Amino acid sequence: MSRPVPRPFSLLAEVTHRCPLHCPYCSNPMQLADPARELTTADWVRVFGQASEIGVLQVGLSGGEPLQRADLVELVVAARAAGLYSNLITSSVGLTRRRAEELKRAGLDSIQISFQSDDPSQADRIAGASAHAGKLEAARMVRELGLPLTVNVVLHRGNIARLEQIIALAESLGAERLELANTQYYGWAFANRSALLPTREQVERAARIATAAKQRLFGKMEILFVIPDYYSDRPKPCMHGWGNRHLTVNPAGDVLPCPTAGEIKGLSFDNVRSRPLAWIWAESDSFNRFRGTEWMPDPCRSCEFREIDFGGCRCQAALLTGNPAATDPVCSFSPHRAELDDFLQRTQRSAVAAPDGDVEFVSARTLKA
Repeated sequence: MSRPVPRPFSLLAEVTHRCPLHCPYCSNPMQLADPARELTTADWVRVFGQASEIGVLQVGLSGGEPLQRADLVELVVAARAAGLYSNLITSSVGLTRRRAEELKRAGLDSIQISFQSDDPSQADRIAGASAHAGKLEAARMVRELGLPLTVNVVLHRGNIARLEQIIALAESLGAERLELANTQYYGWAFANRSALLPTREQVERAARIATAAKQRLFGKMEILFVIPDYYSDRPKPCMHGWGNRHLTVNPAGDVLPCPTAGEIKGLSFDNVRSRPLAWIWAESDSFNRFRGTEWMPDPCRSCEFREIDFGGCRCQAALLTGNPAATDPVCSFSPHRAELDDFLQRTQRSAVAAPDGDVEFVSARTLKA
């Protein structure tokens, strides 16, 4: 008997890969979509309508930097017309007051602004651009306009020691939500993982600080703290299961079960220009390849947690073992866990010699129009 197809709840709309920043932890693919191949306004209007029809409730307008799209206001209008809750996920570079007011009038529901650190010089160094001062101004403007504000900070060895100050910054900006996401190692972040990965001691200290802040700020600011997968004994239920709740449409129109599924070599993705979203979600090989539990090898197949963590992250398994069907190597039961532990030990030794913030990265490229 075939498993019923679940209903998707969220869509990540990567409307462009163009970006003015050079963040070394960027999870976008190494080969970015050519601006000439980006979906048109009409394409995205159709995608939003089809997403709503199959049950999607919210859309994240992301990139790259979505503010690079001249038609962003039109996209927000289309999302609202389709009945989708819209969240702008942005560096805020290019967010003028006039544009913010236009986006609010168009029906934008919330804004998430990324920060690289609380310290201006460190933040601009990590971003590879002079952007921190503008981010502060944009965050304050968002709150003045009455839009809900989420502050997102990707943590890594270069900024994790400043977590207390980062939390204080988000609090001073009046953020309703603070996402403290330790780097997940895909795309440019995978290329930089030896330099980005904090020590276990740094992560444990940060977890204590985040827990104390959650308690202190309960009811005032929600704080989400995500530890690095590499330091876990159990894999996270990536995307709440492959092809289970979420889909991503990239700038060229390819539909992916998760934002980094392109890391899996040999897996092809259907495109919204040639197939309706409903068919891709229910029938495509890419969404059914790792949906459910039937595909699992042991030890996942016989594991009591198989319906909870779904074997972990397929992209991580592909990057670390070469086999996307393997048990996620972060799992203590994975036959590849020892290899990951060896990497952690080597990285820890090199990290001890590097002062906080004095880390050299391979910069992510930007893609110009």
